[in-house]
Amino acid sequence: MPNWGLKSCCKHDQVMFLATIGVYTVVILALWRTILLTPFKLITVFLHEASHAIACILTCGKVEGIQVHANEGGATQTRGGIYWLILPAGYLGSSFWGMALILASTNLLTARIAAGCFGVALLIVLFLAKNWTLRGLCIGFIIFLAVVWVLQELTTVRILRYVILFIGVMNSLFSVYDIYDDLISRRVHSSDAEKFAEVCPCPCTGVGWGVIWGLISFIFLGGAVYLGLVILS
Repeated sequence: MPNWGLKSCCKHDQVMFLATIGVYTVVILALWRTILLTPFKLITVFLHEASHAIACILTCGKVEGIQVHANEGGATQTRGGIYWLILPAGYLGSSFWGMALILASTNLLTARIAAGCFGVALLIVLFLAKNWTLRGLCIGFIIFLAVVWVLQELTTVRILRYVILFIGVMNSLFSVYDIYDDLISRRVHSSDAEKFAEVCPCPCTGVGWGVIWGLISFIFLGGAVYLGLVILS
């Protein structure tokens, strides 16, 4: 039975899980404006754009191209599909994938599955990429994941779970920051939230939708930590 009440928390694995997330958060915030985190920020942008693409495909649309730019921007060219589902999929999908990666890191098998699926997704997007920044990002991370996988399986350097957890934490934090920066602190008329406010019949502005999406992202992050503790209990 799952320990939903987290009775007898926290055991060694749970403490290590919380401590690692805490250390990663401090490191990420300390290095936020350095070039060291740029590849991981671009991966978050990649997951944002990939989520738009997935929503388009699931609503019977067609993805014509995906771009990720060095300035941490991106674009997904779609045709058809349900527009009001495609628009919020970027920010919310990115937050969801962050949660999924955090949870996948709690077990070696699920970490392997996550790394494999991530690699396949990068390979697929490599052929949809419309610019060299995204192509280079895909190739670079495919090589990176392959090296981590080889180290995990053939040496005593067993870091796959920690790498997946880092990407998950980074993705979750950057998603929340991105929502605040793009949708709340400054009003960008071309943002997903502003476009969503135009097509949604609800009396809510783009900033309002940004706040709502930000709260949902926080729920995903908090839910990932809670469910991770449940899984490790």
